[in-house]
Amino acid sequence: MADTTTVEVDTDVHDRLAVLAADRGLSLRAYLAELTTAQENEAALARAARAFEKALERPGFREGFARDFGGRSTHRLLETRNRPPLGRA
Repeated sequence: MADTTTVEVDTDVHDRLAVLAADRGLSLRAYLAELTTAQENEAALARAARAFEKALERPGFREGFARDFGGRSTHRLLETRNRPPLGRA
């Protein structure tokens, strides 16, 4: 078994988390582990989106990306030049 520790939360928060866990058929421990993984994945995706937005600012990146990974979305990628960056609309 993995090392464990205690996390203190208000009783109301504990009860709400327990309901959410039960709705998914999980223990509170498993639900918190799943929730943590989901939040880590969301943060990583946000970092990747920011990095991609930054890369799009480099001269020739869009055209190179469209050339190498083209297809149907090529025109959409090139059309995003005048749109605000992701998450900043």
